[in-house]
Amino acid sequence: MIGGVQNIGRIQELRNRILFTLFMLAVYRVGAKVATPGINPDVIKQFFDTQTSGTGFALLNVFSGGALEALSIFALGIMPYISASIIMQLLTVVIPSLEALKKEGERGTRQISQYTRYGTIALSLFQSLLLATALESGQFGTGAVLEPGLGFKLMCMITLTTGTAFIMWLGEQITERGIGNGISLVIFSGIIVGIPGAIGQLGQLMQTDEFSLLQIIFLFGFIFVLTGFVVYVERGQRRIPIQYARRVVGRKMTQGGMSYFPLKVNTANVIPPIFASSLLILPTTIAQFTDVESPVNRFVQDYMDFGGFWYNAIYVALIIFFAFFYTAIIINPDDIADNLKRSGGSIPGVRPGKKTAEHIDRVLSRITLVGALYVAAICLVPVLLSVWARVPFYFGGTALLIVVGVSMDLMAQIEAHLVSRQYEGFVQGARMRGRLGR
Repeated sequence: MIGGVQNIGRIQELRNRILFTLFMLAVYRVGAKVATPGINPDVIKQFFDTQTSGTGFALLNVFSGGALEALSIFALGIMPYISASIIMQLLTVVIPSLEALKKEGERGTRQISQYTRYGTIALSLFQSLLLATALESGQFGTGAVLEPGLGFKLMCMITLTTGTAFIMWLGEQITERGIGNGISLVIFSGIIVGIPGAIGQLGQLMQTDEFSLLQIIFLFGFIFVLTGFVVYVERGQRRIPIQYARRVVGRKMTQGGMSYFPLKVNTANVIPPIFASSLLILPTTIAQFTDVESPVNRFVQDYMDFGGFWYNAIYVALIIFFAFFYTAIIINPDDIADNLKRSGGSIPGVRPGKKTAEHIDRVLSRITLVGALYVAAICLVPVLLSVWARVPFYFGGTALLIVVGVSMDLMAQIEAHLVSRQYEGFVQGARMRGRLGR
């Protein structure tokens, strides 16, 4: 693979795709610095400077690549699109017409993608209205809005919704004309852009003797080991052996053999922590629009404080629930058993049909529990670092899972392009030798 990466520059198509991807990501980073009209950036920055690395605002700021902290035109980030995509996936299971549309192939996929875009716009308008209201009410500091009123609300809603729509378009362009999944790369770039600033913060803390050199060495060692562990688990699979019998198709006998049906340890990927985080941020958001002494605000402060026992207990429980829920949506043991039976495949020692479905469901439940506990443990790392170890930046959790997953997917796609190029060269060489032999 290392030798192949050195040849990336020699493959024109791959080189153009990578350059196009980098250009689009650069456009996204420039837009993340353009402030929303009508706000005072200094007040917003002062507010976020007072936020610890473990709050819900800090988590949202990480996913937006610092755009929320600057309250730029990309302040909402790509989260409305992700929420709309997840909601649409859930609705395809609940609503029969959407499920039928999904089975229509490419046409149905395009239609569902269009519905997802509409949902993204609706969520963006709603979230931007809430954000504009919070800005005017002083939730982000007194004087954050230069000229409060209906005009500011409309301008804020139009600006932030247009920004999210542009990011959505940009991600689709990367997917079509670049390399990797565009939406994932947008989130990925927003996360890694904060790495230099985090290193700078550690340097400042070391100069003020708040962190010793030994502590920083241990911290980087922990980060290295944890990242390696995440890579190892993300590549983990439980392979169910499948035996195919010989069959007669027409006048030909098909060759039987052994194959495997892989089940990933973390089948649901980052969906459970995203859902759990969204639900836990909701009470905090509602509390901002209530009086400080109201029962809702006191309840949130007492029981939903980041780093508190009840917050983390609910967080872990939600992650485990959504891991099983989402896995059940994307993998149906009955459908797998039916497909194996029709194709002449069977699991050794297990009868086809219902017994096969029960066996797959049993294996899937066990591996999903392991994956859910693994994701929950990774998502508690920011609590350990920010609350207990006083680390001044957000590390671990959903951000780490996204960075590792996107990096692995990106390297796999680059490797696929390189292998395809080598295969084409091999075929052309074989044809040339055949012509010379004649």
